[in-house]
Amino acid sequence: MKFKNTHKDHQITDESIYQSRRKLLKAGLIGTAGMLSSPNFALTLPKSEPNSKFVIDELTREQDATTYNNFYEFSLSKSGPSEKAGGLKTDPWSVEVGGLCEKQGTFDLEKLINQFQLEERIYRMRCVEAWSMVIPWNGFKLSDLIKYCKPLNSAKYLYFETLYDPKQMPGQNGRSIPWPYREGLRMDEAMNDLTLMAVGMYGKNLPNQNGAPLRLVTPWKYGFKGIKSIVKIQFMDKQPINSWQAIAPNEYGFYANVNPQVDHPRWSQATERRITGGFSLFNSRIDTQMFNGYGDYVADMYNGMDLRKNF
Repeated sequence: MKFKNTHKDHQITDESIYQSRRKLLKAGLIGTAGMLSSPNFALTLPKSEPNSKFVIDELTREQDATTYNNFYEFSLSKSGPSEKAGGLKTDPWSVEVGGLCEKQGTFDLEKLINQFQLEERIYRMRCVEAWSMVIPWNGFKLSDLIKYCKPLNSAKYLYFETLYDPKQMPGQNGRSIPWPYREGLRMDEAMNDLTLMAVGMYGKNLPNQNGAPLRLVTPWKYGFKGIKSIVKIQFMDKQPINSWQAIAPNEYGFYANVNPQVDHPRWSQATERRITGGFSLFNSRIDTQMFNGYGDYVADMYNGMDLRKNF
């Protein structure tokens, strides 16, 4: 799926202007409405004032965000997805929606996203392996899709599934995890205003190695929660088992909330290494924030829960 370019060549924003506009945005001088213009991706962003929930920070270089990835469907290495994902066919693409909802069926993705308002969200993203990035995503709120599908009152969870196609995704020929990849959210998490269904990043179509053409983005959770290349969504009354929870329940829980006080069994989560101007083991470490810094927007969902047991 490609987004049609409605701009003339002289209207295309080059990288220097793109970055300078981000500086204006950070200073509160412009909203996000006028920020997006590129040869391959033309969207009309909503007019809005800068919002603190969209973390304005030093962006990770696009080159780093698109070449340092976790996507086991293609490779177990960080560089492998960008090297092996180019052949994935993402146009056309359909998403099967079912379960406890009134409006279900198999939907053409391009037609589906035309139902929703696309936005740019600049989010701090945290990987369970103690590295982090700041990425500008383009997408629509998952809550808009949920409302469109009209869930029944009995629907308490959302289940997601990645494409299973070993011919296109060579990593699926191995046994690193039980394929296809599976993930889930509680309904209030799915409805949270921060939860995004991304179709692009850096003002361009979402690259294959980053989960094209549709992926989940929940910035207060660890990266393994961000299921990629989604082909199936189901409304459920019981909590689904996600892939990593099925493989190693002592290491990966259902919630995946960023909690620096809960270590992974094999490493500490108290600090992270931010990737901005290139990845290096010499990048300085910074303290990890509870809920990745988004506590003001998500902490209420977990009141009364033991976040050490519900990790």
